[in-house]
Amino acid sequence: NFIDLATKIMLGAPVEKPNKNLFDLDYVGIKASQFSFNRLQKADPVLGVDMSSTGEVGCLGDDTSTALMKSMLSVGLRIPKKTILLSTGGAKQKAEMLDAAKMLKQHRYELYATVGTSKYLTENGIENTLVYMPSDEGQHPQALELLHEKKIDMVVNMPKDLTPRELTNGYKVRRAAIDLNVPLITNSRLASAFISAFCNVGMDDIDIKAWGEY
Repeated sequence: NFIDLATKIMLGAPVEKPNKNLFDLDYVGIKASQFSFNRLQKADPVLGVDMSSTGEVGCLGDDTSTALMKSMLSVGLRIPKKTILLSTGGAKQKAEMLDAAKMLKQHRYELYATVGTSKYLTENGIENTLVYMPSDEGQHPQALELLHEKKIDMVVNMPKDLTPRELTNGYKVRRAAIDLNVPLITNSRLASAFISAFCNVGMDDIDIKAWGEY
């Protein structure tokens, strides 16, 4: 309990040096950031060097997946029921998301993917439905149409580059997800970890414990 230790140190009280290594703990703690993009109209809900979070929620679990599930659900994300839209940015991010995409198909999720992501998934034997970005006028189905028709349960979207076309397309999809209250993740490592967590840990597997039980 670092708060307890810090308080004693500031008060000049005697303190015993902790003799337990963090790797020896039989539980995991994860903090998830709380964002308020839904209150910031027209703001792009993508992370940069500036701090965008308005708070954090820390949760403890018996393992990494359980702790991550608790923390992500606590900040308002929902486990998708059936459909996920993937727009996974550059080559590195596509590769980082490959195992997660395979896991989603194994758990019978329906994948929608933008042009580059769809091509990559198809080349790796992962069935998906191609969708088009807003700048692809006249092409259907459109990502924005699917979002407005409530046919998407979660969006994973990372900018591929900083060109105006890419940023504008991505912004419109990310902003629509926020405005329509669709869970949005813009980091490939976090997306992969969350997907692994909800594919392997059911809601019935999450135990609610008091802090003192850990």
